[in-house]
Amino acid sequence: MTDRPQWVEISGDSGDEVWWDEPRPHEGGRRCVVRRTAAGTVEDVLPQGWNARNRVIEYGGRSWRAHRGRLVFTNWADGRVYVCSPGAEPAPLTPEGPARYGDLVVHGDEVWCVRETGTARDVRRDIVAVPLDGSPLRSVINSHHFLMNPRISPDGRQIAWIGWNHPDMPWDATELCVAPIEGGPHRVLLGGASTVQAEWRDADGLYAVTDPTGWWNIHLIELDGVELDSATRDLTPLPLEFGDATWKLGSVFFALAGERIVATYGTADERRLGVLDAPGSPIDAPGSPMRDIGDGYTAWAPTLSADGTHVVGVAASPYKPYEVVRIDLETGERAVLSPEKPLPPAELLPTPEPVTIDGVHAHLYAPPGGGPSPYVVFVHGGPTGSVAPVLDLEAAYFTSRGIGVAKVNYGGSTGYGRAYRERLRHNWGVVDVKDSETVARWLVESGRAEKVAIRGGSAGGWTSMAALVRSGVFCGAVAHYGISDPEGWAAETHDFESRYLDGLIGPLPETRQRYLDRSPELHAAGASGPALLMHGLEDKVVDPSQSERFAAALERHGGRWAYLTFPGEQHGWRREETIVTVLETELAFYGLIFGFPTPEVPPLALEGLEGSA
Repeated sequence: MTDRPQWVEISGDSGDEVWWDEPRPHEGGRRCVVRRTAAGTVEDVLPQGWNARNRVIEYGGRSWRAHRGRLVFTNWADGRVYVCSPGAEPAPLTPEGPARYGDLVVHGDEVWCVRETGTARDVRRDIVAVPLDGSPLRSVINSHHFLMNPRISPDGRQIAWIGWNHPDMPWDATELCVAPIEGGPHRVLLGGASTVQAEWRDADGLYAVTDPTGWWNIHLIELDGVELDSATRDLTPLPLEFGDATWKLGSVFFALAGERIVATYGTADERRLGVLDAPGSPIDAPGSPMRDIGDGYTAWAPTLSADGTHVVGVAASPYKPYEVVRIDLETGERAVLSPEKPLPPAELLPTPEPVTIDGVHAHLYAPPGGGPSPYVVFVHGGPTGSVAPVLDLEAAYFTSRGIGVAKVNYGGSTGYGRAYRERLRHNWGVVDVKDSETVARWLVESGRAEKVAIRGGSAGGWTSMAALVRSGVFCGAVAHYGISDPEGWAAETHDFESRYLDGLIGPLPETRQRYLDRSPELHAAGASGPALLMHGLEDKVVDPSQSERFAAALERHGGRWAYLTFPGEQHGWRREETIVTVLETELAFYGLIFGFPTPEVPPLALEGLEGSA
């Protein structure tokens, strides 16, 4: 998510102005909010030196809103909420202190959001109302350990939100709640399933994306139903996902456009944009009210904004990078609003090929020329996440140099229903490794690959290191800010993921032996090749000691490795100079393990008994 717009919003009385935020690697990695005016010009709204990000649950949440021509945003440096006119100096709305805010939504003359206070594991969260005139904020909801999606009913009398508690993650089980806005006990409308977004239809009902059927579908919940089952109706009863894992608070999978619903949906192999013109009509009936309007795009980010006539989102395809797109709901006419990105020549850009190998989903990016080539299996993070078959300049960097890329949506990935997602339950370090190995072996056996390496970031770094020491298939591994010691990580990581491994491996201390059995650090003697480890020194999600311990374990057992650190970087690469160094170092590493020269990048020396050979 760091290389594309995260949030979009239609602004202005006539809806002819669109705002979004974009990454600025050349400005220290800050996110700048911009707007496209009715005249068609794109201009910065957020002044230099300000960064519209936050650290709520460490991964962040919705960080800004447009309101009557002004910008309300959270600032990365101090975590406070600010307001400013375009280009003007921002004014603070929240007090100084260690609080963090995110998942902003404007209601009247207030911004409602999630507040997070405390540090490390001692964290508390509530939903607060922040007046835009600078008056003191007030706490409104503190029902759960985790909260998101504050929404005020159209009549201003009720508030709805989504909450959950440890040890659940939001893709496991949440509760959709509603309460009187003036205070009082809350009512749980949906529990047990994973609800990832809810919006008021009117004062008497909500639409919600939830998965009691095993698929994230859009449901209608009537507040006056006598029994919950009779008051809840699946409007999209299809084996397709209308939602996804909520790693960032404030994700928008559907938006209301008058009486219509505009939604992203599909699988991780193709995500479409469609309109429900008559919510509640049978979706599988002849003349189904679900109609696609996003032709030409194969992936839509979880951010949408709609008015009565248009929807704006962020989309990509195998031939286009992620861009801000506005579509007319009646005619389907579209306009790309974000500035065009410079691209390499078309012949250097690979076209992703979705494949399924023994039940494992993957996307192949073949190098030009055909014939057997070295390949790298890319493992996504999460591990509850997925990758889409879209134009990827990072993959093109390697394919243009003769290295194929295979992106694996291993068991545990989102986009294929809860059953596929829960293949990883208690099997992290087993299923993800096996599925990556399945793809690697197929690449070799089918004649596509000569040698195969593996790489990934965060949870993908874990899988890469685990596969290196366990499978014997991979000739090397690259781990960006990866996890090598799961027991240590469970004890030291941040609050949001502090019980994540209960579901991925098992609760501690009861299942401690699983942690020991699957630890890449404890099994480094089995490494089938060298490792390249890279870590940001300000990472609060995965401590740099995780990479350090794996390097030390390789050294003890006579392995080879290289370890690079990056001051100022957190969990992910955002600075231009870091991104360049990371890619060049990774290419040099592949040159060493695959056996070809890389004169265009600085040389890399591996530590260990065999030196740089």
